[in-house]
Amino acid sequence: MKVKKKIVLAYSGGLDTSIILKWLQKNYNAEVIAYTADIGQEINKEKIIKNAKKLGVKKIIIKDLKDIFVKNYVYPMIRGHAVYEGIYLLGTSIARPLIAKDQIRVAKKFKAYAVSHGSTGKGNDQVRFELGYHYFGQKIKIIAPWRIWKLKSRTDLINYAKKNKIPIPKDKKGAPPFSVDDNLFHTSTEGKVLENPKSPAPEFIFQRTTSPEKAPNKASFVTIGFKKGDPIAINGKKLTPSKLLEKLNILAGKNGIGRVDLVENRFIGIKSRGVYETPGGTLLINAHRAMESVTLDKETMHKKDEIMPKYAELIYNGYWYSKARFKLQKIVDLKRSKVNGSVKLKLYKGNITIVSRQTKSNAYSMKKVSFEENKTFNKSNVERFINFHKKNLKK
Repeated sequence: MKVKKKIVLAYSGGLDTSIILKWLQKNYNAEVIAYTADIGQEINKEKIIKNAKKLGVKKIIIKDLKDIFVKNYVYPMIRGHAVYEGIYLLGTSIARPLIAKDQIRVAKKFKAYAVSHGSTGKGNDQVRFELGYHYFGQKIKIIAPWRIWKLKSRTDLINYAKKNKIPIPKDKKGAPPFSVDDNLFHTSTEGKVLENPKSPAPEFIFQRTTSPEKAPNKASFVTIGFKKGDPIAINGKKLTPSKLLEKLNILAGKNGIGRVDLVENRFIGIKSRGVYETPGGTLLINAHRAMESVTLDKETMHKKDEIMPKYAELIYNGYWYSKARFKLQKIVDLKRSKVNGSVKLKLYKGNITIVSRQTKSNAYSMKKVSFEENKTFNKSNVERFINFHKKNLKK
């Protein structure tokens, strides 16, 4: 008996990827391995397994990657203060490279000839997945159903599901109001009413943040401890990367922190509007900048600010595994060993205030900045300093 070829599908257990699973089975006469990366998204493992088995899948893999995701992907990005187009903290962008890497690992382990994903033909994720696939598995075929099949609409999907006896969730019988993607770092919401930039985002779409108006009337305080540029503790208690971010998500979310409504420029040339919630990540990037302000020299900080837009764009465009991103990461991390200490934040109705910074670093000198007279700073040199820079002015 001839052994069937194998395809590893990035499978969520939902309607779209269930349809893709059946479509792959029928059109490629292949055994489909259902692969799910657990990176902290809202996940129903029982449902994933149940749905996959109903569709005849024998091999179902659900891999817990939460700590790897935060430690090796989110934290390096936080160290780079990566913000795309001045506002987006890249929550979806940073997740795809890890999923692609582990999906290729599974494909190699089971000698699959192809991998597949459920990204649409207009989105950025297809690029991010496929650049990751290419980096780790250049000989493995990539199947992108949304770019090649004849299903063009939600109605087509529903009809295909009915024909092939694929369970249709009640909320998918009509057009769904929004498209949602989530992981431990963020939640993104797109589509329908959000497509018109004139329309305000309805409150019910927010999933992990309370509106600032309904946030507690009393401020919350949190102290984040850093070692070598990475957060390691909350209020003095050491936590694993995933637990630390999880705790910050809850704390920031209930205080209405981390909401962003933006129109972004997609890599493929389309403008799209999205609403993002990144509560814990917003605390981390603010705290990290505050920590660096008392531990790093001016030149290092300004160099990081200079390269940040390019660094963020590389991540957004799916170039996490590129030579260009690796090179910039070295600049980002050049003096990370000096970034040690703690930052205390005040959280109140959507706002973050830096309360205090503590470190053993001597980068910040109280003697030099003191208004009291001291011998540590020679003011007589200032006039020569100004005269030198006058030469750089052009009439």
